[in-house]
Amino acid sequence: MSQEKKSKTAGGVALRVLVASLCAGAAIQVPVQASSHREAPFITKQPKVDATDFYMFRSYEAGRDGFVTLIANYVPLQDPQGGPNYFMMDPDALYEIHVDNNGDAKEDITFQFRFQNANKDTQLTVGGKKVSIPLVINGGAIADPNAPGANVRETYTVNVVRGDRRTGQRSPVTNATGGGSTFDKPLDNIGNKSIPNYAAYAAKHVYAVNIPGCSTPARMFVGQRKDPFVVNLGETFDLINIKAPATEFAANAEKAAKDDLAGKNVTSIELEVAASCLIAGGDPVIGGWTTASMRQARLLNPVPAGGGASKEGGAWTQVSRLGMPLVNEVVIGLKDKDRFNASKPMNDGQFADYVTHPTLPALVEILYGSAGAKAPTNFPRNDLVTAFLTGVKGLNQPAKVTPSEMLRLNTSIAPAAMGAQKRLGVIDGDNAGFPNGRRPGDDVVDIALRVVMGKLCTLNLGCAPSDAPAGGLHFTDGAYLDDSFFTNGFPYLKTPLPGSPQQ
Repeated sequence: MSQEKKSKTAGGVALRVLVASLCAGAAIQVPVQASSHREAPFITKQPKVDATDFYMFRSYEAGRDGFVTLIANYVPLQDPQGGPNYFMMDPDALYEIHVDNNGDAKEDITFQFRFQNANKDTQLTVGGKKVSIPLVINGGAIADPNAPGANVRETYTVNVVRGDRRTGQRSPVTNATGGGSTFDKPLDNIGNKSIPNYAAYAAKHVYAVNIPGCSTPARMFVGQRKDPFVVNLGETFDLINIKAPATEFAANAEKAAKDDLAGKNVTSIELEVAASCLIAGGDPVIGGWTTASMRQARLLNPVPAGGGASKEGGAWTQVSRLGMPLVNEVVIGLKDKDRFNASKPMNDGQFADYVTHPTLPALVEILYGSAGAKAPTNFPRNDLVTAFLTGVKGLNQPAKVTPSEMLRLNTSIAPAAMGAQKRLGVIDGDNAGFPNGRRPGDDVVDIALRVVMGKLCTLNLGCAPSDAPAGGLHFTDGAYLDDSFFTNGFPYLKTPLPGSPQQ
């Protein structure tokens, strides 16, 4: 159980007041969905391009505090034993991480990832005939990139684009040590017999890279990781079938739910880039989000051969978008979820009603109002405009800001080392945490729930304390996040769970 107490390090009177107000609240357990797992109708049909989480934070690994780490997770709910094809990325898709460094809600720097899958077609002689094997390995243990025992090879290339992602200047990211612009992605963690030491094997896929326009080499990793997110999914969607609703105010409510992602992996696209390469014009605040796009047309092959089941063509069409966590899950209305995934931050005015007049607090009041969970009464919800669309002034709001949904990070705020980080981030006095960017250890569910239920009103930020009857309550989904879910160095997310744990 974390101890929520008045911070000694919070920046400014407002944050100290906010932390103090937390001390007076009780814990209330309410349901939410995972950060972005199967969050919109269309994306459920395309799991390879489904962004699950986006992280952006000052690197807290020793000696790396001058860098910013960007992590875009894709392909949700991976069962470690999910063979025989496992979870390769889509070679017909475009995966992108965008950075806005002047507050205009348009990308200024984009990192574009494209994947290529090669079938080596390993064959065995059976009864005098050469026959292709059905597995991704051919019998030998795997320890190195593109090992002889691998029957498939997954590689990727990366371009950095300055300006508009479709028309701007595009240059390849290159290997700083071995040269070249093609990188190997590790096989998924098939099991301990196929890959006896997966941590060491994956580490060989961490690359030092040169980014055009940046004099300081970056680090890059793309591969399977243990999903660091925690959530109680099953009971949430079974008509809020929480095991013990009577424990809403109990002291242990923050650890009352099971983590349905405890046995799941995810695929991570990670870059660690010098902060000086991302900021512009002296403003230390940057915005970030990730997207995935597919070709506009697909022609299915009625007689596929050699893996050619379809032909893709036409313009790129964005089908996935993720910046701030939980937005498309619990803020955007069901009818607009696909539209949000296809949209750009600069056009977020079309979704303004979902922020200024949110439905989630009303739903929480319907379900838990008898326990004191009354929704805020101030409309429009200018406090949520600050939290979701502009950043908090004096914390992570850029000098010039266009209201739009994205993660915002003040790169001038020093990172907190592992062990000193607070899972509730800024509202517990840790200004290096969410919503100032997002780290793997930030419990964004609990933080977001408290904000939408009026926590900022207790600070007179866009509303008054009287507008938020439940503004001081400790809302939680009951699934607990702590230091055991991440590591103290790049790539920060833990080794994926093996498909076969046997030695």
